[in-house]
Amino acid sequence: MNVDIIVPVYDDPEGIRVTLDSLAELASGHDVTLYVVDNGSTDDTRNVIRERAETYPAVTLLVEEEIQGSYAARNTGIRHTDADILAFLDADMRVADDYFDHALAYLRDNDLDYLGCRVELTIPDDQHTRTARYNAHTGFPVQQYLDRHHYAPTCALFVRREVFEDVGLFDPRLISGGDMEFGNRVDAAGYDMGYCADAVVYHPVRASFRSLYGKNVRVGRGHCQLQRYYPDRYGEPPIPPRHPPLDTDDPDLPVRDRLAFGALSMTMTTARASGYARELASPSDTGADVDGPPEL
Repeated sequence: MNVDIIVPVYDDPEGIRVTLDSLAELASGHDVTLYVVDNGSTDDTRNVIRERAETYPAVTLLVEEEIQGSYAARNTGIRHTDADILAFLDADMRVADDYFDHALAYLRDNDLDYLGCRVELTIPDDQHTRTARYNAHTGFPVQQYLDRHHYAPTCALFVRREVFEDVGLFDPRLISGGDMEFGNRVDAAGYDMGYCADAVVYHPVRASFRSLYGKNVRVGRGHCQLQRYYPDRYGEPPIPPRHPPLDTDDPDLPVRDRLAFGALSMTMTTARASGYARELASPSDTGADVDGPPEL
């Protein structure tokens, strides 16, 4: 199977350096191209990509500046490859040495069209904050996402090209939730989806309260956008969409952490509500000239 990797990035020179150093030699061993799509960075990110491209022949720099958003960047990457299988990762991630071996074997042996992989959240030694431990605790339960919400996050995803040819690309209008919207489209079209626990990627936690809060605000904005663009699937504003709950309880969690994590959970719910209200009051103009998911 012919495979290429797509990684969007915006203003994250250190994150993309880590990812490329983790991926590039591994990608060369699998005869794949690593497309890094810079989404209009204003710092040194693009120079870092150029430097790594000179060192690693597998790395190719692409630029998406017309639409600010990770889904638009991923679409640019998809359009520049004709590979049979497209693998998606995020900047600041590392992959296990056998990541592609396990994922591609599982995809092939089970005749799947769409595959989510295991995401392990890591906490740097100097960042063991309560927020970091909460983020690691709630984590990325990818198998639950697939079983209950019918999607896998784009930070650890493999998709056959024919799926994009059939159902279209990611919706670039969405600031968040585009991975779920795309996965729901794939599921509705009847494609076979699966999860490979042996294919592992490593994702750093959000250790600061501000960073995690900001992410949840974006998630709330994405919920409102999903309803605006897809009311038949996600309901209509001003009542936010409801999704089947995920299992994050740990009976061995110390009481102190249980209380602190409960408080953080309520705070992040408030953050999502804030983002939802913000988007409802002042709709984003991201991808304003786009009618919906573009065709490949």
